[in-house]
Amino acid sequence: MDIKRKSSTLNLIALTCSALLFGCGSDGKDGEDGKDGVVGVNIDSTATLSANISTASVTDGLITINFDLTNANGVAVLGLTKDHDLRFGIAQLTRVSETMGDTEVDRGFNWQAYINAEKTPNPDWIPEGESHINPSNQYQANVEKAADCDECFLDNGDGSYAYTYQVNIAEVTEPLTVTYSADSTQRATLELELPQVTANAFLDWQPSSESSEGIQTRDVVSIETCYTCHQVESLALHGGRRIAIENCASCHTSTSGDPESGNSVEFTYMIHAIHKGNERMTSTADGMVPAPYKIIGYGGGIHDYGKVMFPQGPAADCSSCHVEGEGAPADADLFKADLSNTACVGCHTEKPSQNHSSTNCIGCHNSTDTYPGTGSAEKRHFDVMKAYSDARAMSVEFSNIGLTADGKIKFDLQIIDAAGTAIAGEFINQGTRVVVAWDSDKDYPAYNDASYSNRRIKLSEGTYDANSKTFTITGNNFDMPNDADGKTFELWSAVEVCFNKGGYGVAEVMMTECSDNTRSIEVKEEAYHFVWSGTGMDADAQAATRRSIIDTTKCQGCHNQEVFHYDNGVNCQTCHTSDKTTKSDDSYPGGKKPTSFAYKAHAAEGHYLKYAGVESGTVLKTDCMTCHTDDGIKLGRVSDRVWRFGHKTSGEDIWVSSDVGTCLSCHQKYLSDAGASHIVTNGGILDGTSEEDVQTRASEACSTCHTPEQLMSLHAH
Repeated sequence: MDIKRKSSTLNLIALTCSALLFGCGSDGKDGEDGKDGVVGVNIDSTATLSANISTASVTDGLITINFDLTNANGVAVLGLTKDHDLRFGIAQLTRVSETMGDTEVDRGFNWQAYINAEKTPNPDWIPEGESHINPSNQYQANVEKAADCDECFLDNGDGSYAYTYQVNIAEVTEPLTVTYSADSTQRATLELELPQVTANAFLDWQPSSESSEGIQTRDVVSIETCYTCHQVESLALHGGRRIAIENCASCHTSTSGDPESGNSVEFTYMIHAIHKGNERMTSTADGMVPAPYKIIGYGGGIHDYGKVMFPQGPAADCSSCHVEGEGAPADADLFKADLSNTACVGCHTEKPSQNHSSTNCIGCHNSTDTYPGTGSAEKRHFDVMKAYSDARAMSVEFSNIGLTADGKIKFDLQIIDAAGTAIAGEFINQGTRVVVAWDSDKDYPAYNDASYSNRRIKLSEGTYDANSKTFTITGNNFDMPNDADGKTFELWSAVEVCFNKGGYGVAEVMMTECSDNTRSIEVKEEAYHFVWSGTGMDADAQAATRRSIIDTTKCQGCHNQEVFHYDNGVNCQTCHTSDKTTKSDDSYPGGKKPTSFAYKAHAAEGHYLKYAGVESGTVLKTDCMTCHTDDGIKLGRVSDRVWRFGHKTSGEDIWVSSDVGTCLSCHQKYLSDAGASHIVTNGGILDGTSEEDVQTRASEACSTCHTPEQLMSLHAH
């Protein structure tokens, strides 16, 4: 590189020195520029990391892959060595067949790892008295460590690297024989775990064509779909080193099992068995009994997935995980092919009822030669869901809102089908309800003014006009508020329509006259809001809206059609107001458990798996954004709101101020004296004797320090 100097004196000195150094032998040419240095960050200091396997080749059974590392800005990550925690896996997509009786049956393609080990149960890891385990020798797929080979790893010095596998895939006979085929899809996987960050990568390719495009794959589910319910970090498994679903699938193969439990850990079986959770049952001569899926973890820890409560309701909705359409994995519709019993048995066990004597589920439930009356697996699952999809096309219409002669609210209701026609009463479950509320832009009616049990009105309590197919409903069990004028009211339907149940011999699921042999499904409809004026609704007034707290689409992304009860969306707070507790509950300090929606949601079993249940951390309750909107955790917005709790010792009613109640919905059980003092010092009320007492004394300053950003940071761990 040339350097130009400003001083002529320096130039003269430089020329003189040059002559002395090089003498007359110099050709007089300038020296060449040196090469620019590589722009990159050191691997031990990078906070973000992405790995990409670019190419792979097989020569005489030895695989060489080329890969590169970058940070989140695309800058090369330098300095990787074989002694970092760097591991590689290799598997082949193999066509599988199974003999059922005298018939050889095609089971499609499954991953088979080349690297395997036979494992013997560790007696120290087997818990005493544990049911549903059968310790036995098992094969387990594995990966190889770069650190075990001195010649396998190559650093190109620019953020790109190469690795030659130690295993020769053309010579695998122990402990399992795996026959390499150059025409089969091969999958190379990489996992790199650093103290501060982890990266996974994979590459599928066909050696015979050297192609990674247009080849056979088995990509069924995207991990982004898993993240609908699961937090990203909760799916970092095996100590946090494995984060890519493709890496999981190529290691959890059909030959892999857990020696201490004796249970299969094949990916399809394992995932279905885990998610069936506490509803996994098997048929015995004495009836249906629990069949929990259990795995003995490293070190002997029991993972009892019979404690899992799968939130997707109904569980028959395959589309919860198997998302098809634009952007879906290449084989997203593979679950419809009916090629394997593995998924069926994972959910339903080998004997789902006394009517099944064979474990060959798809011998009857297949898409090509279905046994009469059964239907394919797709049809049987779709039969469950069809009632929901049909009901989703229906709507609820309210009209003629007004008052009776004695001042009770009165309104008409119709259920409308997809064609815009009113549905007759015999198809509507008349034991289902409509809920009336007001102040729905705030925090709903005070419980003492109108309890939610009185604001729920069954259709059977009203009258029905068969000619117009209209129900007329009257709120006889509560009084209208004295200051009703100008308030925003809400009519919320939990009305259900009846359908046949489907199942054996049922050709089509359809709306059916209600009976003991039908099931009823909620008609999904947003609550109807209006402003009250005089003796009815003010058609010209704009209903006020409640502050944005939770994102109901996030709730329903995980819960789907069914949440708990009254499954018309997530409108729980219309009943579960902040000013009510249970009469008695021995499981809660003081015996008075809150019934507010905030408490119900924060303390719900399943939202708390990091610290209870199987302790899987699957859903991290402390990540506020799992449920909340971007603006949903702001304090100080509702200074006149009052919450009712029971005293932690005596159980006596105490009333607390707005922001305090929000925090206590999680933290009351654990509130220390120091914490209580901090609250009171900053204007919070913990000992209110009534709503009025709290509203008179409260002067909360919580939001001064506890900004949304600070709360998010505090709850992120």
